[in-house]
Amino acid sequence: QVQLVESGGGLVQIGGSLRLSCVASGQTFEALTLAWFRQAPGKEREFVAAVKWLATYTDSVKGRFTISRDNAQKTVFLQMNSLNSDDTAVYYCAAADMRKTSHPYSNRNDYDSWGQGTQVTVSS
Repeated sequence: QVQLVESGGGLVQIGGSLRLSCVASGQTFEALTLAWFRQAPGKEREFVAAVKWLATYTDSVKGRFTISRDNAQKTVFLQMNSLNSDDTAVYYCAAADMRKTSHPYSNRNDYDSWGQGTQVTVSS
């Protein structure tokens, strides 16, 4: 199993930016598909972005968010730009064995390791 620790959440104004980080330990990082999900109050946890060898995104964040991975640092990042109120949520980092995931890597049931979550609040 993989241990995941997120950081970088906070309060930001509409149009602002945040960069989330997630550090992994406990398993070979290069063998993982990594993803970000988010959950707003009263809503289901939803897919945001994932990276295996390629990156994939949900439509609502395309062109605004960028997911990247640094295998040497065992870290996955989510750069979030042009934030709006719909982006307010708890953001979760998730990891899965690459062999268990298939493009576009958005099925949350494929991920068996989760971080504790980091709050992102976008306000006017």
